[in-house]
Amino acid sequence: MSDITQPDILQPASTIYVDADACPVKPEILKVAERHELPVVLVANSGLRPSRDPMVRNVIVSAGFDAADDWIAERARDGDIVITADVPLAGRCVAAGAQVTGPTGRIFDKANIGMATAMRDLGAHLRETGESKGYNAAFSPRDRSAFLETLDRLCRRVKQR
Repeated sequence: MSDITQPDILQPASTIYVDADACPVKPEILKVAERHELPVVLVANSGLRPSRDPMVRNVIVSAGFDAADDWIAERARDGDIVITADVPLAGRCVAAGAQVTGPTGRIFDKANIGMATAMRDLGAHLRETGESKGYNAAFSPRDRSAFLETLDRLCRRVKQR
């Protein structure tokens, strides 16, 4: 009997999970993932455009509240990358050890997830009380550029592990 263990062939070292329903940077994710040879899992409640790339997997979950978030949170682990604008999902994935970024390139980590959650809750409270209309800034070319830089950096980080 050998002391050498076989690598887990079914599970790649790192996977990029995407909360894909309203993600404005899907093409950028696929481009960066291909360059780094990392598999991508796009998770959504509705249809996604199929990909011929064997490194891209589409997962359609039920239309239930937070079904896509739950699916991602159950699978994200240390060494994975998660892309989401959803702060509660980001918090769950950070707790699991994943690298997390939003589509604007904002990093969520242990140092800032508490503040991000508090700000999200405050914004929700202000919208509920009518003190804020809750308008979000438009997604800009600068956001896209910041996202590309952040995702590339995260891919290099997880590959160095």
